Amino acid sequence: MIKFLNIGKQDAKIKNSIVKDIKKIISKNNFILGEEVYNFEKSFAKFCNANYAISCANGTDALTIALKILNLPKNSEVIIPAMTYCSTAFSVINAGLKPILVDLEKNKPTICIKEIKKKITSKTKVIMPVHLYGSVVDINEIKKIIKNKKIFIIDDCSQAHGSKLDNKRVGSLADISCFSLYPGKNLGAYGDAGIITTNNIKFFKKIKNFRNLGSDKKFIHTQIGFNSRLDTIQAVVLTHKLKNLEKYNKKRSVIAKYYDENINNDKIKKLNYSKQSVYHQYVILIKNRIKLKKLLEKNKIQYGFHYPQSINQLDCLKKNFKNKKFKYAENIANNCLSLPIDPTLNIEDIKRIVSVLNSF
Repeated sequence: MIKFLNIGKQDAKIKNSIVKDIKKIISKNNFILGEEVYNFEKSFAKFCNANYAISCANGTDALTIALKILNLPKNSEVIIPAMTYCSTAFSVINAGLKPILVDLEKNKPTICIKEIKKKITSKTKVIMPVHLYGSVVDINEIKKIIKNKKIFIIDDCSQAHGSKLDNKRVGSLADISCFSLYPGKNLGAYGDAGIITTNNIKFFKKIKNFRNLGSDKKFIHTQIGFNSRLDTIQAVVLTHKLKNLEKYNKKRSVIAKYYDENINNDKIKKLNYSKQSVYHQYVILIKNRIKLKKLLEKNKIQYGFHYPQSINQLDCLKKNFKNKKFKYAENIANNCLSLPIDPTLNIEDIKRIVSVLNSF
């Protein structure tokens, strides 16, 4: 069986060190916001070339907190891509704001910047691009569009740990950047976790306070915040795994390059990723997806869907976007299939995957 993701294999060499440090945490009884949490935050901020990093309970909270601390008027508009994970849209709604969908760029997994320009109104307060599959949105172009406008950029970096734009790392490009650290991410914990980066000290202080029930000092609550803290055990896991992130991202890029150069089948369409993508997912488009699924299953090759519905197609949001079409987002949703891109895959596994795809 060729696994889609093998976290155990990825972490085999650091497992004993992780367990050893977890035992220390248990002995110290320091489970919430321990010193290890702050050490991880400093390490991650440095990795992203950002001034500050504030951890939280998960990626959805990261996005919601980033929006909430801006104190925007109710129903202010937030521009998001029509193809992303549900959390992007849910965070906007849960912050009391209105999501405005924009289609993807043709043959790319990222938001169409020309379409963003058309959707900006007097109510637009935030643009929330998503670096989907690890492919980076050109934040610099968005900045040009909103120059002299009071519009914030909060980028959803949940699939782009380590990606770069013009050699500048994701996490340092926007006003606020939000990451999920879910186990399956390029940098993943052993449970739910998230982190927010910013270069703005005011945002840093507000976010740090907000994630801890609006408190900097015990029993003193200066704002109505969230209970959204990263526990110390997860911080230990993430600190160890951060050391391997660049190495594994490079391996993902090597696998993606092999797929790019060797998948040769007119039935399969490949997406155009950004130059310094970290390939969280390698997604192909295929018209007869059910037939390909059966072929992969027959050959014991695991696969995934990211994502089988665009935001306007989700059951809980259909009514919000009634009669609105997003051609390229819906095309990916209807035809996408994610190939294994685990950094521990060997060349024989990759060749076998390509051979099966080319035989389809």
